[in-house]
Amino acid sequence: MKSMSAGSSAIANEGRKDRPPRVKSISSYVIKNMDLYVMLVPGLLWVIIFKFIPLYGLTIAFKNFQIFLGNGVVDAIVKSEWVGFANFESLFSSSDFVRALRNTLLISLYKIIFLFPLPVLLALLLNELRSVMFKRGIQTLIYLPHFLSWIVVFGVFYIFLGNEGMINQLLGFIGLPPVMFFTDISVFRSVLIISDGWKEVGWGTIIYLATIASVDMEQYEAAEIDGAGRFSKMFKITLPAMIPIISLMLILRLGSMLEAGFGQVLAMYNPTVYEVSDIIQTFVYRIGLGQMNFSLATALGLFESVIGFILVVSGNYLCRKLVGSSIW
Repeated sequence: MKSMSAGSSAIANEGRKDRPPRVKSISSYVIKNMDLYVMLVPGLLWVIIFKFIPLYGLTIAFKNFQIFLGNGVVDAIVKSEWVGFANFESLFSSSDFVRALRNTLLISLYKIIFLFPLPVLLALLLNELRSVMFKRGIQTLIYLPHFLSWIVVFGVFYIFLGNEGMINQLLGFIGLPPVMFFTDISVFRSVLIISDGWKEVGWGTIIYLATIASVDMEQYEAAEIDGAGRFSKMFKITLPAMIPIISLMLILRLGSMLEAGFGQVLAMYNPTVYEVSDIIQTFVYRIGLGQMNFSLATALGLFESVIGFILVVSGNYLCRKLVGSSIW
């Protein structure tokens, strides 16, 4: 019995030696890991300077901001008259705001419905290709447009869809009337959806392919032994392994639902299609820089941020309840 107790105590003592020494205080912990905290300082300063300090500018949304009222922007904010929620009341009663909000929600919803599943489908199909060279070639072709600016993308689409573009020339050749893709309000949203899909679907496909590459190959081998075919392995092994990253991408997409692609719309729209393409961010751009109404623009930006936060939290909650995967 004594030998057994002595042996157990020796094992316990050996286990204690393997454990890291307990930190006595926060200061000693910081000193011990000083090199890591020094590396943290630049990033922390960047966040404080460019993310937290500018939050003071949100007070412009509750003031009648006059940029030339003081010596500098901060002084002008301090001296500007406090008007409370007057800017929000003016904003919500504006027909232009209602139109911009409707267009933003519709365009974002169309992109989620028609474009969000495409990268998942493409990743599943590319994963089934046996030719490595052909697979890499397809990946490169669909991924390259992601690096193009929206001005370049607009130029490419205008060559095909412009009033004198290749599509309208082909329609004229077969005796059909031309389609004004960039000025006809009935088709312009479709141009936005198609161009966004052409540019960004490849980026999402690469993300999902990276997720598929992390799947344990032993699962596929075991499934083959059990007689599973390609489609069975795709829907019972590959797709379930993609659920966490699909949930993450969906939550992030919901959080940016009120953006709807500012760069794209700004590059491609014109006054003739404002009715169906003017979104919140282009509306902020026009009233903020065009009309110099910084208070109303800030109020609209704050509204967009609050709604985005609510959408992220709601999307995270739904993903956790429905598929058991979420960001937090």
